[in-house]
Amino acid sequence: MSWKISPKIADILDKGGDCGGISRYEALSLMRLDLHSKETYALMETADRISRHQFKGKGENHYHIGINVEACPFNCSFCSLTVKAGIFKDKIEFSDDEILRWARFAESGGADALNLMTTGTYSFERLLETGRMLRNEVATPLVANTRDINHKEGERLLDAGFVGAYHAVRLGEGMDTPFTGEKRTRTISVFSDVGLQWMNCVEPVGPEHDTEEIVDLMVLARKHRATYSGVMRRINFPGSPMEKHGMISELEMARMVAVSRLVMGDVPKAHCTHEPHSASLLAGANLFFPEVGASPRDGKTDTGKGRGVGLEQCRQIQSEMGWDPDLPSNCFEHEGNRVQKIAN
Repeated sequence: MSWKISPKIADILDKGGDCGGISRYEALSLMRLDLHSKETYALMETADRISRHQFKGKGENHYHIGINVEACPFNCSFCSLTVKAGIFKDKIEFSDDEILRWARFAESGGADALNLMTTGTYSFERLLETGRMLRNEVATPLVANTRDINHKEGERLLDAGFVGAYHAVRLGEGMDTPFTGEKRTRTISVFSDVGLQWMNCVEPVGPEHDTEEIVDLMVLARKHRATYSGVMRRINFPGSPMEKHGMISELEMARMVAVSRLVMGDVPKAHCTHEPHSASLLAGANLFFPEVGASPRDGKTDTGKGRGVGLEQCRQIQSEMGWDPDLPSNCFEHEGNRVQKIAN
């Protein structure tokens, strides 16, 4: 049996294996490979190899805390936290004590960051207050996951103790959401302008998204030099209007993770996949998001009691796949002294 792969694909993998990034056209060629081909597994091996070298074997865990539950009027089709979804009727804000308990648990368990997520109409002032509260209690770096912001608001996030912000131009933006890709991209530029690290994922991927739309967002992540990028698949909550499309498999997501990793080249400090699973850890991913509190993929008020995967389980999966979650974070290697100073 011959184990040779297509010379064209071999050339792309050789180029990607040097961590210089690959072109949009080359990424499209990889995205169209048969899922069970030799070329696809060679692609995944290449992405895995460069990540293990570049990220020094580190398994990253950024602890997601959804700090409020509210029926959001923006009605993004893929989100369970919307008025149209009809799942959440009451407005719930987790208390400072509960958020601090989660944050301390994350810190003691070796989490590398706290990712604070809010719904679209949540008070920005309250998010800042939560950031200030946490910076005085824990040394774990804070990442905001909130609405589009302007420069003044970005500076206020920094002043409140946040070192980064998660933000994505979503697949189907403007159709499945009421926002435009241009508006989302302007916010990404704000992060760069004010000195916040930009965290990203190509999401939420479903079978209805064509390869060109997906690859364009991979290229966007490299262009704007995301601290991390990767791939998140859409999870269909009960009654989701997206259920008719189905969902991509973890193996399909792993192939996309690998393509994204080669596109990113030497830019990222980590590469993510969500929800946590093993396959993508052999395809260039090293970053998981353990979850508690609100989640747009769950019908439970606290996803830690629903489909959210816990910190200990994330660490275990990484260890089983040869990633060490106890090594220092690569994402915040230049933030350590600053974070410690803020905490003190």
